[in-house]
Amino acid sequence: MDIRQQLLAAFEIEHREHLDAIRAALAAEGPVDWHDVFRRAHSLKGAARAVDLPPVEAVSHQLETLFERISAGQRPLDRAARAATHLALDRIEAYVAASASGQARMPEDALAALNACLDPDAPRDSTPAAVSMASAPAATASVPPPSVPTTAEPSNEPAQAVLRIPAAAVESLSRASHGLWAVLPGQGTISERIARLSANAIALRRRTETARRVTDTSSVGAETSETAALRQALAEIETGLAALSREAADLAQGHKAVVLSVETAARRLREESERLALVPAETVFGGLARAVRDMARADGQEVDVTTRGLDVPVDRAMLQALKDPVLHALRNALSHGAESPEIRQRHGKPASLSITLTVEAQGSRLVLGIHDDGRGPDLTAIEATGRERGLIAPGESLEEEALLALPFEPGFSTAEAVDALSGRGMGLSVVAEVARSLHGQVQLARRQPYGTSLIFTLPLSAARRPVLIVAAGGNRFALPSGAAEALMRLEPASLSTVAGRPVAQVAEGGETVTLFVAELGDLLGLGSGRAEGATIPAVRLRGTRGRCLLAVDRLEDVRTLLVLPAPPIGSDPALVTGTVILGTDTPALVLDPDGLIDRLGRAGPRAVRPRPKGGEDGNGTIPEKRRSTILVVDDSITTRTLEKSILEAAGYRVIVCVDGQEALDRLRARIEPVDLVVADVEMPRLTGFGLVEALRAEEDFARLPIVLMTSRGDEEDVARGLELGADAYLTKQKFDQRELLDTIGQLL
Repeated sequence: MDIRQQLLAAFEIEHREHLDAIRAALAAEGPVDWHDVFRRAHSLKGAARAVDLPPVEAVSHQLETLFERISAGQRPLDRAARAATHLALDRIEAYVAASASGQARMPEDALAALNACLDPDAPRDSTPAAVSMASAPAATASVPPPSVPTTAEPSNEPAQAVLRIPAAAVESLSRASHGLWAVLPGQGTISERIARLSANAIALRRRTETARRVTDTSSVGAETSETAALRQALAEIETGLAALSREAADLAQGHKAVVLSVETAARRLREESERLALVPAETVFGGLARAVRDMARADGQEVDVTTRGLDVPVDRAMLQALKDPVLHALRNALSHGAESPEIRQRHGKPASLSITLTVEAQGSRLVLGIHDDGRGPDLTAIEATGRERGLIAPGESLEEEALLALPFEPGFSTAEAVDALSGRGMGLSVVAEVARSLHGQVQLARRQPYGTSLIFTLPLSAARRPVLIVAAGGNRFALPSGAAEALMRLEPASLSTVAGRPVAQVAEGGETVTLFVAELGDLLGLGSGRAEGATIPAVRLRGTRGRCLLAVDRLEDVRTLLVLPAPPIGSDPALVTGTVILGTDTPALVLDPDGLIDRLGRAGPRAVRPRPKGGEDGNGTIPEKRRSTILVVDDSITTRTLEKSILEAAGYRVIVCVDGQEALDRLRARIEPVDLVVADVEMPRLTGFGLVEALRAEEDFARLPIVLMTSRGDEEDVARGLELGADAYLTKQKFDQRELLDTIGQLL
């Protein structure tokens, strides 16, 4: 199946989602969310252009205009508007369904009905649809003319069936396959144990043979009944051990073959499940370059569009979420970067505007760039629009970076008129909103010597990536292997100090370079677990913002693992980009190299100090520290493990339970004294709310401090938790580990 067929198959699914959402919004009781309805039509128009369906694009554009006017109060959502909208949606649906057979045709009634709603006084045009779209009345001249005939060429290949599967189901399948793959190493251990059993049986057999020979030699000429019985017993033991060793050897060989077969099947399952989740970026972005060229031709411009990195495998759901924002960004680059050939030649540029779309994986992040060599951002116009809209206070002066953040505000536009490319002020707002929803960010920047760059930086998720496993402060962490330039061991005596920070000199490419040494345990607030005076395992770490030597307690392994999303709790979201599962149930956080380097820069001078022996302080005495016991209750193993590591690093003793019922049973059983409870809210069997209510109803636990920590941050949830008797309510979205520790310190 070629790339166009893939795009059409994806559009077949996507357009139905937009149509269903618009229909549901118009049918719902109460006020209509016109912001969402407008965005749906806007996205539908862009997607239709990307797959080269001009009739759908034209109708979508008129729908977009109608929704905008209704939203602005310029016309009501009356019977005629509802009828025209539903007619247009039906016509789009029928046209897309017929496109696979090559017999698609857009009837003229949809555009006619929409035009009548937009301009009731305009003369009615009865020309065929393909002509009327090119010669629309002045009131609707912003509708782009079709760039190709409405009838597609029939394909010789049969249309590929598309099965719609929820993204959650694909993710669950992928996790299950990797879970199966993770437990297979344990089978290898069983094979080794069976092999050792066989070796022990052989060794025992040899010892019995030696004992029998000694018995035979010592009893020559003087055999007694006891000696004969002993020789007979040894012979029987020898025979049994021989049978046992043969059976163990056969079992080891058979188990090895079974494990090999299971590994092969698991590998195929893993690869096939990954094919559902990971696809080349070209699958979704492949048609965008042509769409931009078509936009330029419709506007009488010439543009040179190039793409790089479309072979990078990316999570399918992420690509689908990014398709509209990337198209909006390309549309903005064309609209705001366009210059006349004379002006471009005057500045020494090629006659045609150049736009480049780049996709690359940098460590554990996906970086998308839209770069153009146009006129660049108009800071004066941006500032004027910002002041006009009240985004800049009178007399306030903003730096360039702050000014370039204003175009991401909803409705912000410096265009003088609305056309098919820009002017509504929605494009970059949509871009920023989607980037935030994917836990990423987007930045607008001025290129040198001219032009504009729009950069998406997003965490990669649901992908298998090679990672380096290291240990620090009693915990294991993962680093993107691509960021590890080299592994080395440093001698403590070789370290020196620059500006109050430890540095080391390393050989690189025939030269000697000096790099700062960062202790991973110190950066994370965990301390170091190495013995005093021991050599220091280190990683020569490279990020986009610099390099350093990252000192760790132990260098463990390099593995290719499934990188899952980062947990919803952490001290610094910019530092943790994902989670991997080591073995069957041990999570490890994936750290971002740039976040570590940034934290090193903020850490300030740090002298190289030897660790006190045996936990003693500077006076040689052991400090007394009260070890309060905290019960952590959460059904997420990742969150439980992370909370446990934070609290144990702070000196607390921690026990864990997987839900409220287990916690309640354990507290009632009085297995150990508990000084404080930290509980999630959404859990099976018994929720956090139910746990608080049950504990407060019992006299023994009426004063037990309870902290609820959950992703449910609505005001009514907070009020309910506190009314039931929780002492504190923390939300994971805005969580900082210092806030948790401070809260616990106040309660204990």
